Amino acid sequence: MKNMIVIAALVALILTLTFCAPAPTPTTTPIPSTLTPRAPTAAPTINRTLTLALSQEPDTLNPYLAAQRSAGEVHVFVIEGLLSVNAHGEFFPALAKEIPTKANGGVSSDGKTITYHLKEHVSWADGAPFTCADVQFTWQAVTNPQSGAVATTGYTDIAAVACPDPLTAVITFKNFYAPYLVPFWTILPKHATGDPAAMTKWDYNRNPLGTGPFKIVEWVSGDHITLARNENYRDAQAGKPQLDSILIRFVPSRDVALQLLQTGEVDIVWDLTEANLPQVAKMSNVAISAAPGPRAERLVLNLGDPTLDAPDAAQHPHPILGDVRVRQALELAINKREIVDKLLNGQAQIGTNELHTGWWTCDTTPSVFDPARARQLLDDAGWQTGADTIRAQGATRLRLKLQGPTGDAVREQVEQLLIEDWKAVGVQAYIENAPTSVLLGTWNSNGVARHGKYDLLMYSTGPYIDPHDQVAGYFLSANIPQASNRGAGYNYSRWSNPAADAAIQAAATSADPVTRRDAYCQAMAQVNRDLPQIYLYSRLTIAAYRDRLQNFSLNVWKNLGWNAAEWTMK
Repeated sequence: MKNMIVIAALVALILTLTFCAPAPTPTTTPIPSTLTPRAPTAAPTINRTLTLALSQEPDTLNPYLAAQRSAGEVHVFVIEGLLSVNAHGEFFPALAKEIPTKANGGVSSDGKTITYHLKEHVSWADGAPFTCADVQFTWQAVTNPQSGAVATTGYTDIAAVACPDPLTAVITFKNFYAPYLVPFWTILPKHATGDPAAMTKWDYNRNPLGTGPFKIVEWVSGDHITLARNENYRDAQAGKPQLDSILIRFVPSRDVALQLLQTGEVDIVWDLTEANLPQVAKMSNVAISAAPGPRAERLVLNLGDPTLDAPDAAQHPHPILGDVRVRQALELAINKREIVDKLLNGQAQIGTNELHTGWWTCDTTPSVFDPARARQLLDDAGWQTGADTIRAQGATRLRLKLQGPTGDAVREQVEQLLIEDWKAVGVQAYIENAPTSVLLGTWNSNGVARHGKYDLLMYSTGPYIDPHDQVAGYFLSANIPQASNRGAGYNYSRWSNPAADAAIQAAATSADPVTRRDAYCQAMAQVNRDLPQIYLYSRLTIAAYRDRLQNFSLNVWKNLGWNAAEWTMK
């Protein structure tokens, strides 16, 4: 509790930081020649181009194929869904006219039929009308067994999507589905995609067409993506979006992004950590927004044999991590408090489970730092200490590969501490970081996680406003990526636990939030027992931006650009 109070105070302090030094003349980035210039006016014009630094280049912008968070940071400016979520964690209508409820007739008495009335006069960026046919097509594409879609939770629970007229979508679930407002968080354009069975080959994946305030006009691999105002945006007549263009620059690391922020060459930086706060606080004309968020830094442990392609962990267990005693020893050997205090300025919380914030919060006692117990477990598991202090079991050394995203100095420091902690109990680990497009890539691109070709992965993720997609995606045994489902799901650990499966399914079929929370927490208890993942720390959501950017609003549930139609530059 004391730690929570300290963090709350620190966050409050950060949120009140303003910098009053005289603002320099804004540095603008010329709009590329591929964009049509705005018509001249009598008054002097201002080129309102915002530059966003992104330290991870996405491998696809199709939201149903992408596993990288960076993909969402791009397509949020372009692609919309029926509903969205505001900074207060509340649903609000995006392409729908209203949120379906029983009171307005949008939810049937049994809760299985959801009716969306769509906004009128909404066009795709190419001018084609947005209709119910696009909603219906989205469901058909995502659930096509050959599509390769990875985000199928909720869609496979739908029995039918009907279109009684172009502006009405009637969604019927097979059974009551508690998070019924979550599916259709993004909509695919039927006329500008292709055969669902060939989704992984769509041109759309690199140049998505949307209904949002911006459209993509250029993607130069390894350098940048340029977005321009969508002249067909539904609020264009009201002067939205207020920016002319957005330049998304790919930079090699978070440190480079911060250097560019300080010099004014970029306006906003993505994915900052608690370790960056002191540096950013010293920058002139830079504002900071921070709040406790749902994401947690974790280790994903592979329970399957990494030498096989998409192994069945039950039939082909990992030669080291297949033993739960080894997994338990790895966690007991980690000094999580040292990581938080030494590398994150004491401003993160020690990780406990997937659901550490929100209405579904599961109270879990943090793991203890107990190297002696870790050594005993390894002894019991038959791993004997060798002359070089590294353990072995016959000819097999206790040696593991640790991988995280490249270009992340904080993660690299965490990795070094993990290696030291594990070495102290006789475990040898080595680092082999790679771009997220390699680690978390699609099935067709031979993504390391999807094909189970790893030992330990370290990265950050967390639940949406409703936790079901996250919990089911990562822990339901049906969501283990394999050839039969074309790599769908995020259960990279290849973990199967019948008790967890039953609890997760129960949570999806109850209308009572307390019952749902209890079921999710039962599943989390199984996760903490079997340890397919080890939670290191829960993170603040942090954004730093030049104070010439106006109307920015931090939203821990969405990407930075969730309200970009309101952004402007002074």
